[in-house]
Amino acid sequence: MAPSERRGLLVDFGGVLTTNVFESFRAFCSDEGLEPDAFLDLFRSDPEARAELRRVEVGEIGEEEFGRLVGERLGVVETEGVIARLFARMEPDGEMVAAVKRARSAGVKTGLVSNSIGSGRYDRSAFPDLFDGVVISGEERMHKPQPEIFLLGAERIGRAPEDCVFVDDLKENCAGAEAVGMTSVLHRGAGQTLPELERLLGVELR
Repeated sequence: MAPSERRGLLVDFGGVLTTNVFESFRAFCSDEGLEPDAFLDLFRSDPEARAELRRVEVGEIGEEEFGRLVGERLGVVETEGVIARLFARMEPDGEMVAAVKRARSAGVKTGLVSNSIGSGRYDRSAFPDLFDGVVISGEERMHKPQPEIFLLGAERIGRAPEDCVFVDDLKENCAGAEAVGMTSVLHRGAGQTLPELERLLGVELR
């Protein structure tokens, strides 16, 4: 398949259409008097914490309950509003948002495939201008990197998986997309991602 034949673009939200989410997590930890990577290390080292993350991602528990559990595990003083504080430094990435709009204007079908920690992290008023289809894990009861969520993303935009490019900032999610036939781009900033998307989609995004 020639790169220009790929006519579907699926993107992650946090860390792709926004500034670096991990930097926001590190800022939260510093604010709370923790080691900068304490939040990330919790999920790397604690299987129960990872299980709680999956539960909130598929909507089995709510954002506040998850935040309280995380806050208790981290030993923060104030466990209310932990999730809001975790994401407080995350801002929209205007360059990436504009690129998705340009891709859509050029005839590429675009979609969101996002693991969610509660539904309040999204500006849904922007969705109609950005996406032909939306898949949010907590609303679908599935999560990345499960194959079903990528297949649903492709279905929502009316494209075969092989016609889709998927962009995410986590290697495991890119691998999950590739496992169902998609082409993945590991996002490390617009400066690297946009030239690759232009090559794969055959459209100008900048």
